[in-house]
Amino acid sequence: MSSVGLLFVGAVLFMNGLLFLGKADAKGVAVFNLFVGGLQTAIPFYLIATAHTANDILGAAGIFLFGFTYLYVGIVNLTGFKADGIGWYSLWVAVLAAAFGLTNILRFHDAPTGLLWLQWAVLWGLFWVVLALGVERLTAVAGWLTLILSLTTCTIPGFLLLLGDWGKVPTWAVIAAIVATAGAVVLVAIRTVPAHSQTDPGAGGDLRVAVPN
Repeated sequence: MSSVGLLFVGAVLFMNGLLFLGKADAKGVAVFNLFVGGLQTAIPFYLIATAHTANDILGAAGIFLFGFTYLYVGIVNLTGFKADGIGWYSLWVAVLAAAFGLTNILRFHDAPTGLLWLQWAVLWGLFWVVLALGVERLTAVAGWLTLILSLTTCTIPGFLLLLGDWGKVPTWAVIAAIVATAGAVVLVAIRTVPAHSQTDPGAGGDLRVAVPN
């Protein structure tokens, strides 16, 4: 993924995390989603147009998952449409993100990047649960996970890519970040998720949404 694009994915994830937590205005954040969505759509178009191998196309194709997500989120929040469609799209994206993660690990032997993709797959899967299935009690968990991953999977890796140092990051460091993230999310869940809560299958459609990755 483009280093510049990944850096700005970190920015939009940070804003979307705040939106999930009710700390930002939905329409204001929607505009920024459109900016980043446009960027993350233009970049893969250029990379594919100038690609020389099938692997070049494969590497660029995954960026569209981000670009179309942010365009979708921006339009939905500006128009006031229900968000359940984004939730179901997120399920499809989660499956593809997991496939990209495994491809990076098994085909390209790039475990650190593959682990980033697997974390994004989890995040998109959580968006599906909250927005499509209407499990609103996990909204705060989704918000905090989005905030954390905005830094650990996008902002920091994106900056390291700009410096040319991402290839020096050991796999164990990414795994350590995943473990720390999981611990933080468990603590958030303990503090915010009600012990007994009913799930409203239609509730997710009325949430102001914030999606990735």
